[in-house]
Amino acid sequence: MTELVVRRLLIDLEAPFDARWNGGDAFRSAFFNALSLSFPAGEQYFIDSVRQTLKTLPEAQRAGFAEEVQAFVGQEATHRRIHALFNGHLLQQGLHNDIEARALRRMQANAHRDHRVHLAVTAATEHFTAIFAAWLLRHPWALDGAEPRLRTLWLWHAAEESEHRSTAFDLYQAASGHHGWRIRLFRYVTVVFLWDLLRQTLLNLWHDGSLFRLSTWRSGWRLLLAREGMFRATFGAWRDYFRPDFHPHQHDGQAAQAWLQAHGAQFAMVGRHGAG
Repeated sequence: MTELVVRRLLIDLEAPFDARWNGGDAFRSAFFNALSLSFPAGEQYFIDSVRQTLKTLPEAQRAGFAEEVQAFVGQEATHRRIHALFNGHLLQQGLHNDIEARALRRMQANAHRDHRVHLAVTAATEHFTAIFAAWLLRHPWALDGAEPRLRTLWLWHAAEESEHRSTAFDLYQAASGHHGWRIRLFRYVTVVFLWDLLRQTLLNLWHDGSLFRLSTWRSGWRLLLAREGMFRATFGAWRDYFRPDFHPHQHDGQAAQAWLQAHGAQFAMVGRHGAG
């Protein structure tokens, strides 16, 4: 089991922020906004999938996962609430949340599927968020010039995503999830998640008026595709998921723990669960 801590972030998201809040950079702001717009619906889906699977486990297994799942739900519910506040400002700025609408349609169309399918999708998406989170914690220049409270929000979220990176995966294994389906659904999530994310980023840039500016795409190349860019630098960690012996804890989580230890004044602990 993994020890998880539920935290309350001590920042004020009532005050609005600039459209290009991320250092005045159009692409970095649009990309992180696209991620945020996907989070509330996605995190509710993750919560529902782990809760549903937990109910199906034999009593002894269920008892072993109960506290960790409770803390996972607490962390994800907090992320959902914080990003709903963040997204409220984006909607007031005129952005359209296409990524959430597309995700909700898929969820409704597939609601009838076995709970392990939903959990495999959750584990796959959690792998993406964990490797992107680890990258962000190692490359904080991606938030250079960001408003301090928003920089804190993103790094805190990244640290907690790294912290609970194995919960859905372990639960899938405990529920006798099939390796073949885990891989098939990971391929599916890869295509859908990246397409939706890039589509929403383009919509955000169109609204910003910066879609066809060379400076926008220079920034996009550096953020995503340069040698140390998010997509290129995480390719190896993404590929690891295909190995039959893969486990999320094979990836280093020290950057997350170091950030949490160094920034304890930015949050209050609500609870600690799942030691072991």
